[in-house]
Amino acid sequence: LWAEFDAEEFDGADDNPVKVTAESPVSTFSIDVDTASYSVVRSSLMNGYLPPAEAVRVEEMINYFPYAHPAPDGDAPFRPTVSVGPTPWNSDTNLVQIAIQGALPEVENHPPLNLVFLIDTSGSMDQANKLPLLKQSFRLLLGQLRPEDEVAIVTYAGSAGQVLNPTPARERTTIHAALDRLDAGGSTAGQAGLQQAYATARGMTEDGEVTRVILATDGDFNVGLSDPKRLKEFIERQAESGAYLSVLGFGRGNLDDATMQALAQNGNGTAAYIDTLGEAQKVLVDQLSGALFPIADDVKIQVEFNPAQIAEYRLIGYETRALRREDFNNDAVDAGEIGAGHSVTAIYEVTPVDSPARLTDPLRYQADGVASTSDELGYLRLRYKVPGAATSQLIEQPVTPDLAPSPEAGFAAAIAGFGQLLRGSDHLGDWSWDDAIALANANRGDDLYGYRTEAVQLMRLAQSLDQQR
Repeated sequence: LWAEFDAEEFDGADDNPVKVTAESPVSTFSIDVDTASYSVVRSSLMNGYLPPAEAVRVEEMINYFPYAHPAPDGDAPFRPTVSVGPTPWNSDTNLVQIAIQGALPEVENHPPLNLVFLIDTSGSMDQANKLPLLKQSFRLLLGQLRPEDEVAIVTYAGSAGQVLNPTPARERTTIHAALDRLDAGGSTAGQAGLQQAYATARGMTEDGEVTRVILATDGDFNVGLSDPKRLKEFIERQAESGAYLSVLGFGRGNLDDATMQALAQNGNGTAAYIDTLGEAQKVLVDQLSGALFPIADDVKIQVEFNPAQIAEYRLIGYETRALRREDFNNDAVDAGEIGAGHSVTAIYEVTPVDSPARLTDPLRYQADGVASTSDELGYLRLRYKVPGAATSQLIEQPVTPDLAPSPEAGFAAAIAGFGQLLRGSDHLGDWSWDDAIALANANRGDDLYGYRTEAVQLMRLAQSLDQQR
Protein backbone atom coordinates (compact mmCIF):
# COMPACT_ATOMS: atom_id res chain seq x y z
CA LEU A 1 0.00 0.00 0.00
CA TRP A 2 2.79 2.44 0.80
CA ALA A 3 4.02 2.19 -2.79
CA GLU A 4 0.88 4.06 -3.85
CA PHE A 5 1.97 7.05 -1.76
CA ASP A 6 5.74 7.06 -2.25
CA ALA A 7 5.61 10.31 -4.27
CA GLU A 8 4.32 12.26 -1.27
CA GLU A 9 6.52 14.85 0.40
CA PHE A 10 6.20 15.93 4.03
CA ASP A 11 7.74 18.87 5.83
CA GLY A 12 9.10 16.81 8.70
CA ALA A 13 11.54 17.75 11.45
CA ASP A 14 13.30 15.97 14.30
CA ASP A 15 11.73 16.16 17.75
CA ASN A 16 12.53 19.28 19.73
CA PRO A 17 15.56 18.58 21.94
CA VAL A 18 15.59 18.71 25.72
CA LYS A 19 16.82 22.14 26.81
CA VAL A 20 18.77 22.88 29.99
CA THR A 21 16.98 25.76 31.67
CA ALA A 22 20.11 27.37 33.12
CA GLU A 23 21.57 27.58 29.62
CA SER A 24 18.44 28.30 27.53
CA PRO A 25 15.61 29.48 29.77
CA VAL A 26 13.45 31.01 26.99
CA SER A 27 11.35 29.12 24.44
CA THR A 28 9.67 31.02 21.57
CA PHE A 29 7.42 29.77 18.79
CA SER A 30 4.47 30.62 16.56
CA ILE A 31 1.07 29.10 17.20
CA ASP A 32 -0.24 26.52 14.72
CA VAL A 33 -3.95 25.90 14.20
CA ASP A 34 -3.49 23.63 11.18
CA THR A 35 -5.07 20.18 11.37
CA ALA A 36 -3.79 18.58 8.17
CA SER A 37 -1.45 16.15 9.91
CA TYR A 38 -4.20 14.45 11.91
CA SER A 39 -6.28 13.85 8.77
CA VAL A 40 -3.25 12.45 6.93
CA VAL A 41 -2.58 10.13 9.87
CA ARG A 42 -6.19 8.96 9.82
CA SER A 43 -6.12 8.41 6.06
CA SER A 44 -2.92 6.38 6.35
CA LEU A 45 -4.26 4.18 9.14
CA MET A 46 -7.57 3.63 7.37
CA ASN A 47 -5.60 2.53 4.30
CA GLY A 48 -3.82 -0.07 6.41
CA TYR A 49 -0.39 1.38 7.12
CA LEU A 50 1.34 3.50 9.73
CA PRO A 51 2.11 7.03 8.52
CA PRO A 52 5.73 8.02 7.98
CA ALA A 53 7.11 9.77 11.06
CA GLU A 54 7.67 13.01 9.15
CA ALA A 55 3.93 13.19 8.37
CA VAL A 56 3.09 13.36 12.09
CA ARG A 57 3.07 16.86 13.57
CA VAL A 58 2.01 16.39 17.17
CA GLU A 59 0.65 19.91 17.65
CA GLU A 60 -1.69 19.51 14.66
CA MET A 61 -2.99 16.27 16.11
CA ILE A 62 -3.67 17.92 19.47
CA ASN A 63 -5.28 20.97 17.87
CA TYR A 64 -7.55 18.90 15.63
CA PHE A 65 -10.02 18.61 18.51
CA PRO A 66 -12.30 21.25 20.00
CA TYR A 67 -11.77 21.77 23.74
CA ALA A 68 -13.99 23.25 26.43
CA HIS A 69 -11.51 25.83 27.69
CA PRO A 70 -12.76 29.00 29.41
CA ALA A 71 -13.82 31.66 26.91
CA PRO A 72 -12.27 35.15 26.97
CA ASP A 73 -13.92 38.02 28.81
CA GLY A 74 -15.00 41.30 27.29
CA ASP A 75 -13.35 42.31 24.04
CA ALA A 76 -10.29 40.06 24.42
CA PRO A 77 -9.81 37.91 21.28
CA PHE A 78 -8.67 34.86 23.25
CA ARG A 79 -7.93 33.61 26.74
CA PRO A 80 -4.95 31.52 27.85
CA THR A 81 -5.42 28.74 30.40
CA VAL A 82 -2.32 27.18 31.94
CA SER A 83 -2.21 23.87 33.80
CA VAL A 84 0.52 21.82 35.47
CA GLY A 85 0.19 18.10 36.10
CA PRO A 86 2.04 14.78 36.08
CA THR A 87 3.41 13.39 32.84
CA PRO A 88 1.58 10.17 31.88
CA TRP A 89 4.73 8.52 30.49
CA ASN A 90 7.18 9.69 33.18
CA SER A 91 6.24 9.99 36.84
CA ASP A 92 9.33 12.12 37.53
CA THR A 93 8.41 14.97 35.16
CA ASN A 94 5.40 17.25 34.68
CA LEU A 95 3.42 18.59 31.76
CA VAL A 96 2.85 22.32 31.47
CA GLN A 97 -0.07 22.90 29.12
CA ILE A 98 -0.85 26.28 27.59
CA ALA A 99 -4.34 26.30 26.10
CA ILE A 100 -5.67 29.26 24.14
CA GLN A 101 -9.40 29.60 23.53
CA GLY A 102 -10.50 32.04 20.85
CA ALA A 103 -13.63 34.14 21.14
CA LEU A 104 -16.60 33.12 19.01
CA PRO A 105 -18.60 36.19 17.97
CA GLU A 106 -22.21 35.79 16.91
CA VAL A 107 -22.58 35.16 13.18
CA GLU A 108 -24.39 38.45 12.66
CA ASN A 109 -21.32 40.23 14.05
CA HIS A 110 -18.95 38.73 11.49
CA PRO A 111 -17.65 41.19 8.90
CA PRO A 112 -18.60 40.79 5.21
CA LEU A 113 -16.75 37.87 3.64
CA ASN A 114 -15.13 37.57 0.21
CA LEU A 115 -13.97 34.11 -0.89
CA VAL A 116 -11.89 33.22 -3.92
CA PHE A 117 -11.95 29.49 -4.60
CA LEU A 118 -8.65 28.65 -6.31
CA ILE A 119 -9.20 25.14 -7.62
CA ASP A 120 -6.59 22.78 -9.03
CA THR A 121 -8.12 21.15 -12.11
CA SER A 122 -4.94 19.46 -13.35
CA GLY A 123 -4.96 15.86 -14.53
CA SER A 124 -3.85 14.52 -11.15
CA MET A 125 -7.16 15.72 -9.66
CA ASP A 126 -9.14 13.24 -11.77
CA GLN A 127 -9.90 10.83 -8.92
CA ALA A 128 -13.03 10.34 -6.82
CA ASN A 129 -11.37 11.60 -3.62
CA LYS A 130 -10.02 14.73 -5.33
CA LEU A 131 -12.06 16.96 -7.67
CA PRO A 132 -15.46 15.27 -7.08
CA LEU A 133 -14.95 15.41 -3.29
CA LEU A 134 -13.77 19.00 -3.64
CA LYS A 135 -17.01 19.98 -5.40
CA GLN A 136 -19.10 18.30 -2.72
CA SER A 137 -17.08 20.02 0.01
CA PHE A 138 -17.50 23.49 -1.48
CA ARG A 139 -21.24 22.90 -1.81
CA LEU A 140 -21.34 22.33 1.95
CA LEU A 141 -19.45 25.57 2.50
CA LEU A 142 -21.72 27.56 0.20
CA GLY A 143 -24.71 26.50 2.27
CA GLN A 144 -23.22 28.31 5.28
CA LEU A 145 -22.57 31.68 3.64
CA ARG A 146 -24.76 34.72 4.14
CA PRO A 147 -26.57 36.17 1.10
CA GLU A 148 -24.31 39.23 0.99
CA ASP A 149 -21.03 37.28 1.08
CA GLU A 150 -19.26 37.03 -2.28
CA VAL A 151 -17.63 34.11 -4.09
CA ALA A 152 -15.33 33.96 -7.10
CA ILE A 153 -13.76 30.88 -8.71
CA VAL A 154 -10.34 30.66 -10.36
CA THR A 155 -8.95 27.41 -11.74
CA TYR A 156 -5.49 26.41 -12.86
CA ALA A 157 -4.26 23.58 -15.07
CA GLY A 158 -1.62 24.44 -17.62
CA SER A 159 -2.92 28.01 -17.43
CA ALA A 160 -5.16 29.89 -15.02
CA GLY A 161 -8.72 30.89 -15.77
CA GLN A 162 -11.53 32.90 -14.20
CA VAL A 163 -14.48 30.52 -14.04
CA LEU A 164 -16.74 32.74 -11.96
CA ASN A 165 -16.51 36.48 -11.41
CA PRO A 166 -17.36 37.79 -7.92
CA THR A 167 -20.93 36.66 -7.26
CA PRO A 168 -23.18 37.15 -4.21
CA ALA A 169 -23.68 33.94 -2.26
CA ARG A 170 -27.44 34.32 -2.67
CA GLU A 171 -26.97 33.32 -6.33
CA ARG A 172 -26.25 29.71 -5.42
CA THR A 173 -27.55 28.26 -8.67
CA THR A 174 -24.97 30.27 -10.61
CA ILE A 175 -22.15 29.25 -8.27
CA HIS A 176 -23.17 25.58 -8.28
CA ALA A 177 -23.29 25.57 -12.08
CA ALA A 178 -19.75 26.98 -12.23
CA LEU A 179 -18.52 24.22 -9.90
CA ASP A 180 -20.31 21.53 -11.89
CA ARG A 181 -18.57 22.59 -15.10
CA LEU A 182 -15.11 21.88 -13.70
CA ASP A 183 -13.16 18.96 -15.20
CA ALA A 184 -9.65 17.71 -14.51
CA GLY A 185 -6.94 17.73 -17.17
CA GLY A 186 -3.50 19.15 -17.94
CA SER A 187 -0.46 20.02 -15.85
CA THR A 188 -0.38 22.23 -12.77
CA ALA A 189 0.29 25.97 -13.17
CA GLY A 190 0.21 26.90 -9.51
CA GLN A 191 1.92 30.27 -9.83
CA ALA A 192 -0.46 31.58 -12.49
CA GLY A 193 -3.44 30.45 -10.47
CA LEU A 194 -2.21 32.13 -7.31
CA GLN A 195 -1.48 35.37 -9.16
CA GLN A 196 -4.97 35.50 -10.65
CA ALA A 197 -6.66 34.50 -7.38
CA TYR A 198 -4.91 37.25 -5.43
CA ALA A 199 -5.69 39.79 -8.16
CA THR A 200 -9.35 38.79 -7.93
CA ALA A 201 -9.23 39.04 -4.14
CA ARG A 202 -7.80 42.55 -4.26
CA GLY A 203 -10.62 43.64 -6.53
CA MET A 204 -13.25 42.27 -4.13
CA THR A 205 -11.90 43.79 -0.91
CA GLU A 206 -13.30 46.88 0.77
CA ASP A 207 -12.56 48.33 4.19
CA GLY A 208 -13.88 46.27 7.08
CA GLU A 209 -14.26 43.08 5.04
CA VAL A 210 -12.47 39.74 5.32
CA THR A 211 -11.04 38.32 2.11
CA ARG A 212 -9.67 34.81 1.85
CA VAL A 213 -8.25 32.74 -0.98
CA ILE A 214 -9.07 29.04 -0.52
CA LEU A 215 -6.62 26.93 -2.48
CA ALA A 216 -7.88 23.38 -3.07
CA THR A 217 -5.30 20.99 -4.50
CA ASP A 218 -3.60 17.63 -4.21
CA GLY A 219 -0.41 19.65 -3.81
CA ASP A 220 1.18 18.84 -7.15
CA PHE A 221 2.84 22.16 -8.07
CA ASN A 222 4.87 20.90 -11.00
CA VAL A 223 4.69 23.85 -13.42
CA GLY A 224 5.51 27.49 -12.75
CA LEU A 225 6.90 28.73 -9.44
CA SER A 226 7.81 25.35 -7.95
CA ASP A 227 11.01 26.33 -6.11
CA PRO A 228 10.10 26.40 -2.38
CA LYS A 229 12.13 29.53 -1.57
CA ARG A 230 10.76 31.55 -4.48
CA LEU A 231 7.24 30.30 -3.75
CA LYS A 232 7.61 31.43 -0.13
CA GLU A 233 8.76 34.90 -1.19
CA PHE A 234 5.93 35.18 -3.69
CA ILE A 235 3.28 34.26 -1.10
CA GLU A 236 4.74 36.68 1.45
CA ARG A 237 4.41 39.51 -1.08
CA GLN A 238 0.83 38.55 -1.89
CA ALA A 239 -0.09 38.37 1.81
CA GLU A 240 0.75 42.06 2.13
CA SER A 241 -2.54 42.75 0.33
CA GLY A 242 -4.39 41.68 3.48
CA ALA A 243 -5.99 38.59 1.93
CA TYR A 244 -5.68 35.39 3.95
CA LEU A 245 -4.83 32.04 2.38
CA SER A 246 -6.33 28.69 3.37
CA VAL A 247 -4.98 25.50 1.79
CA LEU A 248 -7.15 22.40 1.52
CA GLY A 249 -5.48 19.16 0.47
CA PHE A 250 -7.46 16.45 -1.32
CA GLY A 251 -6.52 12.88 -2.17
CA ARG A 252 -3.37 10.83 -1.68
CA GLY A 253 -0.61 9.67 -3.96
CA ASN A 254 1.28 12.88 -4.69
CA LEU A 255 0.35 15.01 -1.68
CA ASP A 256 3.00 17.73 -1.38
CA ASP A 257 2.57 18.51 2.29
CA ALA A 258 5.76 20.58 2.41
CA THR A 259 4.45 23.00 -0.22
CA MET A 260 1.02 23.17 1.40
CA GLN A 261 2.62 24.08 4.73
CA ALA A 262 4.82 26.73 3.12
CA LEU A 263 1.82 28.30 1.41
CA ALA A 264 -0.34 28.36 4.53
CA GLN A 265 2.36 29.57 6.91
CA ASN A 266 3.54 32.39 4.66
CA GLY A 267 0.07 33.31 3.43
CA ASN A 268 -1.32 34.14 6.90
CA GLY A 269 -3.57 31.13 6.72
CA THR A 270 -4.21 27.54 7.66
CA ALA A 271 -3.85 24.10 6.13
CA ALA A 272 -6.29 21.21 6.38
CA TYR A 273 -6.52 17.87 4.62
CA ILE A 274 -9.95 16.66 3.55
CA ASP A 275 -10.11 12.91 3.03
CA THR A 276 -13.86 12.40 3.48
CA LEU A 277 -17.06 14.39 3.21
CA GLY A 278 -17.29 14.08 6.98
CA GLU A 279 -14.00 15.96 7.33
CA ALA A 280 -15.35 18.61 4.96
CA GLN A 281 -18.35 18.94 7.27
CA LYS A 282 -16.01 19.48 10.24
CA VAL A 283 -13.71 22.02 8.56
CA LEU A 284 -16.18 23.93 6.39
CA VAL A 285 -19.42 23.72 8.38
CA ASP A 286 -18.96 22.83 12.06
CA GLN A 287 -15.83 24.98 12.41
CA LEU A 288 -16.56 27.46 9.64
CA SER A 289 -16.02 30.58 11.75
CA GLY A 290 -12.56 29.46 12.79
CA ALA A 291 -11.67 28.52 9.24
CA LEU A 292 -12.69 31.83 7.68
CA PHE A 293 -12.80 34.65 10.26
CA PRO A 294 -9.50 35.62 11.96
CA ILE A 295 -9.63 37.17 15.42
CA ALA A 296 -5.88 37.48 16.07
CA ASP A 297 -2.90 37.63 13.71
CA ASP A 298 0.79 36.87 14.24
CA VAL A 299 0.24 35.05 17.53
CA LYS A 300 3.51 34.17 19.26
CA ILE A 301 4.15 32.30 22.50
CA GLN A 302 7.20 32.78 24.69
CA VAL A 303 7.85 30.94 27.94
CA GLU A 304 10.69 31.78 30.30
CA PHE A 305 11.36 28.87 32.65
CA ASN A 306 12.72 29.43 36.16
CA PRO A 307 16.01 27.51 36.58
CA ALA A 308 15.52 27.51 40.34
CA GLN A 309 12.52 25.20 39.81
CA ILE A 310 12.89 23.60 36.37
CA ALA A 311 16.12 21.87 35.37
CA GLU A 312 15.12 20.85 31.84
CA TYR A 313 12.22 21.20 29.43
CA ARG A 314 11.14 20.21 25.95
CA LEU A 315 8.36 21.50 23.75
CA ILE A 316 6.24 18.70 22.31
CA GLY A 317 5.58 19.50 18.66
CA TYR A 318 5.81 22.87 16.89
CA GLU A 319 9.17 21.84 15.41
CA THR A 320 8.48 23.77 12.19
CA ARG A 321 7.18 26.83 14.08
CA ALA A 322 10.24 27.74 16.14
CA LEU A 323 11.16 31.41 16.42
CA ARG A 324 14.24 33.17 17.72
CA ARG A 325 13.98 34.83 21.09
CA GLU A 326 14.27 38.29 19.54
CA ASP A 327 11.47 37.50 17.06
CA PHE A 328 8.92 37.68 19.85
CA ASN A 329 9.03 41.48 20.14
CA ASN A 330 9.65 42.06 16.44
CA ASP A 331 6.30 42.87 14.84
CA ALA A 332 7.81 42.39 11.38
CA VAL A 333 8.20 38.65 12.02
CA ASP A 334 5.23 36.64 10.79
CA ALA A 335 3.43 34.06 12.94
CA GLY A 336 0.18 32.08 12.94
CA GLU A 337 -3.39 33.33 13.13
CA ILE A 338 -6.24 32.30 15.40
CA GLY A 339 -9.72 32.04 13.95
CA ALA A 340 -13.01 32.61 15.73
CA GLY A 341 -13.60 29.85 18.28
CA HIS A 342 -10.27 28.13 17.66
CA SER A 343 -8.59 26.17 20.44
CA VAL A 344 -4.79 25.97 20.45
CA THR A 345 -2.72 23.92 22.89
CA ALA A 346 1.02 23.77 23.50
CA ILE A 347 2.57 21.22 25.86
CA TYR A 348 5.95 21.27 27.57
CA GLU A 349 7.42 18.34 29.46
CA VAL A 350 9.42 19.83 32.33
CA THR A 351 11.86 18.24 34.75
CA PRO A 352 12.03 19.66 38.30
CA VAL A 353 15.49 20.44 39.66
CA ASP A 354 15.31 17.62 42.25
CA SER A 355 13.96 15.00 39.82
CA PRO A 356 15.84 11.75 39.11
CA ALA A 357 14.65 12.14 35.51
CA ARG A 358 17.27 14.80 34.78
CA LEU A 359 19.15 13.89 31.63
CA THR A 360 22.06 16.28 32.16
CA ASP A 361 24.54 16.61 35.01
CA PRO A 362 24.97 19.92 36.84
CA LEU A 363 27.88 22.00 35.59
CA ARG A 364 31.08 21.74 37.61
CA TYR A 365 32.05 25.40 37.37
CA GLN A 366 28.65 27.06 37.26
CA ALA A 367 25.86 26.90 39.80
CA ASP A 368 22.63 25.42 38.50
CA GLY A 369 20.36 27.75 40.39
CA VAL A 370 19.80 31.49 40.27
CA ALA A 371 19.20 34.22 42.78
CA SER A 372 15.43 33.94 42.32
CA THR A 373 13.58 32.37 45.23
CA SER A 374 10.22 32.43 43.43
CA ASP A 375 8.17 29.24 43.35
CA GLU A 376 7.00 30.14 39.84
CA LEU A 377 7.84 27.49 37.29
CA GLY A 378 8.02 30.07 34.55
CA TYR A 379 6.47 33.09 32.93
CA LEU A 380 4.17 33.06 29.91
CA ARG A 381 4.05 35.85 27.35
CA LEU A 382 1.82 35.99 24.29
CA ARG A 383 1.85 38.55 21.51
CA TYR A 384 -0.84 39.07 18.90
CA LYS A 385 -2.15 41.67 16.49
CA VAL A 386 -5.73 42.69 16.00
CA PRO A 387 -6.45 41.78 12.33
CA GLY A 388 -5.26 44.65 10.16
CA ALA A 389 -3.12 46.24 12.89
CA ALA A 390 0.63 46.77 12.56
CA THR A 391 1.45 46.80 16.28
CA SER A 392 1.15 43.78 18.55
CA GLN A 393 -0.38 43.57 22.01
CA LEU A 394 0.99 41.64 24.98
CA ILE A 395 -0.63 39.18 27.39
CA GLU A 396 1.45 37.75 30.23
CA GLN A 397 1.03 35.67 33.37
CA PRO A 398 3.14 33.50 35.68
CA VAL A 399 3.16 29.71 35.51
CA THR A 400 2.69 28.39 39.04
CA PRO A 401 2.61 24.79 40.33
CA ASP A 402 -0.94 25.11 41.70
CA LEU A 403 -2.58 25.29 38.25
CA ALA A 404 -4.30 21.90 38.26
CA PRO A 405 -5.09 20.17 34.95
CA SER A 406 -8.63 19.49 33.75
CA PRO A 407 -9.95 16.43 31.86
CA GLU A 408 -9.41 18.51 28.70
CA ALA A 409 -5.71 18.58 29.55
CA GLY A 410 -5.82 14.82 30.07
CA PHE A 411 -7.21 14.21 26.60
CA ALA A 412 -4.67 16.57 25.02
CA ALA A 413 -1.91 14.62 26.80
CA ALA A 414 -3.30 11.37 25.40
CA ILE A 415 -3.18 12.75 21.86
CA ALA A 416 0.34 14.06 22.48
CA GLY A 417 1.30 10.53 23.47
CA PHE A 418 -0.47 9.13 20.39
CA GLY A 419 1.52 11.41 18.12
CA GLN A 420 4.81 10.60 19.81
CA LEU A 421 4.15 6.87 19.54
CA LEU A 422 3.58 7.30 15.80
CA ARG A 423 6.81 9.29 15.50
CA GLY A 424 8.75 6.63 17.41
CA SER A 425 9.79 9.10 20.10
CA ASP A 426 12.49 7.99 22.53
CA HIS A 427 10.98 10.11 25.33
CA LEU A 428 8.14 7.72 26.20
CA GLY A 429 10.03 4.93 27.96
CA ASP A 430 7.83 1.83 28.14
CA TRP A 431 4.59 3.81 27.80
CA SER A 432 2.45 1.83 25.37
CA TRP A 433 -0.52 1.97 23.03
CA ASP A 434 -2.64 0.50 25.81
CA ASP A 435 -1.63 3.39 28.06
CA ALA A 436 -2.53 5.97 25.41
CA ILE A 437 -5.90 4.32 24.79
CA ALA A 438 -6.70 4.15 28.51
CA LEU A 439 -5.77 7.80 29.04
CA ALA A 440 -7.88 8.96 26.09
CA ASN A 441 -10.87 6.89 27.20
CA ALA A 442 -10.64 8.27 30.74
CA ASN A 443 -10.71 11.86 29.47
CA ARG A 444 -13.09 11.75 26.51
CA GLY A 445 -15.54 14.11 28.19
CA ASP A 446 -18.31 15.66 26.10
CA ASP A 447 -17.67 14.21 22.65
CA LEU A 448 -20.47 15.95 20.74
CA TYR A 449 -19.28 15.05 17.23
CA GLY A 450 -17.54 11.77 18.03
CA TYR A 451 -14.04 13.02 17.17
CA ARG A 452 -12.53 11.70 20.38
CA THR A 453 -14.18 8.32 20.02
CA GLU A 454 -12.74 8.11 16.52
CA ALA A 455 -9.28 8.97 17.89
CA VAL A 456 -9.43 6.01 20.28
CA GLN A 457 -10.38 3.73 17.39
CA LEU A 458 -7.42 5.05 15.40
CA MET A 459 -5.12 4.34 18.35
CA ARG A 460 -6.37 0.76 18.45
CA LEU A 461 -5.85 0.42 14.71
CA ALA A 462 -2.34 1.87 14.95
CA GLN A 463 -1.57 -0.59 17.74
CA SER A 464 -2.64 -3.52 15.55
CA LEU A 465 -0.61 -2.26 12.58
CA ASP A 466 2.41 -1.66 14.81
CA GLN A 467 2.24 -5.25 16.06
CA GLN A 468 2.54 -6.50 12.47
CA ARG A 469 5.94 -4.90 11.98
